[in-house]
Amino acid sequence: MGSPMKMKGVHFLLAFTVLALALSYASAYDPSPLQDFCVAIDEPKNAVFVNGKFCKNPNLTTPNDFSFSGLNIPGNTMNQVGSNVTLLNVDRIPGVNTLGVSLARIDYAPNGGLNPPHIHPRATEILLVLEGTFYVGFVTTNPNRFISKILHEGDVFVFPIGLIHFQFNIAKTNGVAIAGFN
Repeated sequence: MGSPMKMKGVHFLLAFTVLALALSYASAYDPSPLQDFCVAIDEPKNAVFVNGKFCKNPNLTTPNDFSFSGLNIPGNTMNQVGSNVTLLNVDRIPGVNTLGVSLARIDYAPNGGLNPPHIHPRATEILLVLEGTFYVGFVTTNPNRFISKILHEGDVFVFPIGLIHFQFNIAKTNGVAIAGFN
């Protein structure tokens, strides 16, 4: 029989091997939702309350619960900051409730239309420039850095979750961007 020190080493190696094999079969993923979707409604009659909203009976949903028309219409940029955000969230598309996505059209006035510094505490933003030229940026927290870039039509930029960021139209023409949020 081996020494007690050798036996402890064998037991440790055996335990480590079993753990490694167990972890190799494990997979990490987001849990499946309890339902396919939860179309938000204001009327609680015959509804289920999920994520701060009442859910419409799935048998009563329609294509209109999952769509929006009018994102092609420019927003009014005649204000102090020279921008307008048309947000498509659960209030405009009830079918996005609990799906973890939203979208926005942002219109910018020429020569300085600004989406002022702001944060999204629960979402990463991805911005697609459709018209204009933008100076964009965000500030990191660890280490403290300022990351910025000039974007042109067709360019995309990502603003990480919870970081202060902005967009500024430096073009002499109107600017339009689409922002997606998780």
